[in-house]
Amino acid sequence: MPQKIALKDQNLESRVYGARTVTAVCLVVFALGIILARYYSLQVSQYEIYRTQSERNRVQLQPLPPKRGLIYDRNGVLLADNSPSFILSVVRERVQDLDATLAELAQLVPVSRSDLERFRKKLPRTRPYDPVPLRFRLTEDERAILAVNRHRLPGIVVDAQLLRRYPHGELFSHALGYVGRINEREALEVDETDYRGTFHIGKVGIEKYYEDELHGTVGYQNVESNAHGRVLRVLERHDPLPGADLVLHLDYNIQKAARDALGDRRGAVVAIDPHSGGVLALVSTPGFDTNLFVNGISTRDYSALRDSPDVPLFNRAVQGAYPPGSTVKPFMGLAGLESGLMTPESTVADPGWYKLPGESRRYRDWILRIRGTGHAPQVDLKMAIAESCDVYFYDLARRLTIDRMHDYMTPFGFGSRTGVDTTNERPGVMPSSEWKRNAIGQVWYPGETISAGIGQGYWLATPMQLAAATSVLASKGQRRVPRLLKTLDGEPVTAPPREPVTATPEHWAAIFDGMREVVHGERGTADYLADGILYEMAGKTGTAQVINIAQNEVYNEEEVAERHRHHGLFIAFAPLEAPTIAVAIIVENGGGSSAAAPIARAVIDTWLFGEADPTIGQNDNG
Repeated sequence: MPQKIALKDQNLESRVYGARTVTAVCLVVFALGIILARYYSLQVSQYEIYRTQSERNRVQLQPLPPKRGLIYDRNGVLLADNSPSFILSVVRERVQDLDATLAELAQLVPVSRSDLERFRKKLPRTRPYDPVPLRFRLTEDERAILAVNRHRLPGIVVDAQLLRRYPHGELFSHALGYVGRINEREALEVDETDYRGTFHIGKVGIEKYYEDELHGTVGYQNVESNAHGRVLRVLERHDPLPGADLVLHLDYNIQKAARDALGDRRGAVVAIDPHSGGVLALVSTPGFDTNLFVNGISTRDYSALRDSPDVPLFNRAVQGAYPPGSTVKPFMGLAGLESGLMTPESTVADPGWYKLPGESRRYRDWILRIRGTGHAPQVDLKMAIAESCDVYFYDLARRLTIDRMHDYMTPFGFGSRTGVDTTNERPGVMPSSEWKRNAIGQVWYPGETISAGIGQGYWLATPMQLAAATSVLASKGQRRVPRLLKTLDGEPVTAPPREPVTATPEHWAAIFDGMREVVHGERGTADYLADGILYEMAGKTGTAQVINIAQNEVYNEEEVAERHRHHGLFIAFAPLEAPTIAVAIIVENGGGSSAAAPIARAVIDTWLFGEADPTIGQNDNG
């Protein structure tokens, strides 16, 4: 039988074809709809957003950090300047794989663990497209390596920036302070806009106190860049305003003379112009190289400074609180005269010791261990100051009482901060019965008044306080807040005046006369300073006990550990007839005032004549 042949179903094929055509057209229309909707979104509804992002990829707003102001001494010697340095930074938004990029960078140039830690801490606090510093002070070789490999490192930026430099390092370490990298706490405190592009801030001293003046005002520029972040051209620029230049009252020559005279000993020297209040020298030894802190001190270097028994980071000039010892006797004498308890001619019997009425305890005079007796059968004010007679001031302290002593001493600045323009100043202690009750919760005892009368016991003062008080003596009562800053961008800065200390001319003359005898008298405790001197100096020696000595024991320096020996102090001003400089010195564990007094002569000689006399002798008087 013949086989049947199936014929095409034209109607079915037509329907299938039509359905497929409609489906295809719908898919095409749907796809075109999506494209048109996306096009509308990109070009109309979100046009500004994407245009901004596009511009940001092409045009960037870059901060221009200001140049930090320079610091000079009174004679124009540069104390702090800025040196060019190259910084390796990363723009996070231009880096596809940050970890891989950092690993590759570490293969090209040294990147320490501390560098990475600081980088990662700063990363989340940085604005988009702002560079985050990774390495400072790149060498020429490192810059060349990065330049050759730049095409493989998108988002890596090498910029030049001025970094702080201290030409004299340790010499002005405590006076100037230093700058360092902005830490996390400081980043939250400072104005983010003002510090864009700035990685450093004043940490301590003048650098911190005058941070606002030294920092300047940030500028900015709009730049066009390619896909790798390389700048093609500058579209707009607003230059930053540099920080103000500071001229200080500090004198390089005096600072160096004081530092050289202190040598390797621990101590401090402060010199003040009694008329202007300008601080001519502020020395604390040992010091440290401030340049180490600018870009982050290494763990090893910081540990060496932190763990040193000499505590080089401690600013003894404004933070060290010491018993002022016999340096307070001229102030005590003036208090006795002004209170009417005595006259310059009044005398006190001096057997070499003193007893409170009704008590058996003897308070010894320092001269007793040398002569076996007192300074003289009867001692007046001039002899008491010149020979540092403890008995005279024991008796005066008893009659004054501790509360009147407090009231007479506080106008000289004892017990409160001087207000000098630096950081971390301590107030010291000017004791009173109320102070002891509030601070310790105990009543005041009469024997404590005796100790305070010669600057011992609870009485504590900083070298800055002693220098400021000595300048009040030198100017016969004129008081100014001590100031390191002399001019700001060429404009003079005047030290604020304070209420003067008043006394009769006869009483000022009596104190001056006694202090003159300290240096120029035959039995003055610093008579060795007068050898070859070309001017008259007023001075006062002082010794501060570090450890207690029992009533019947004798202090033998050779048997005492070096760090338990007495501190040596000295205050002075000169020339006597018209003082232009007041000085306070402390030498820790120096054994007595003979360690401190020659330093004053070196400082004053340098101030008056430009150099110190290297042949100044020494003496063991206290």
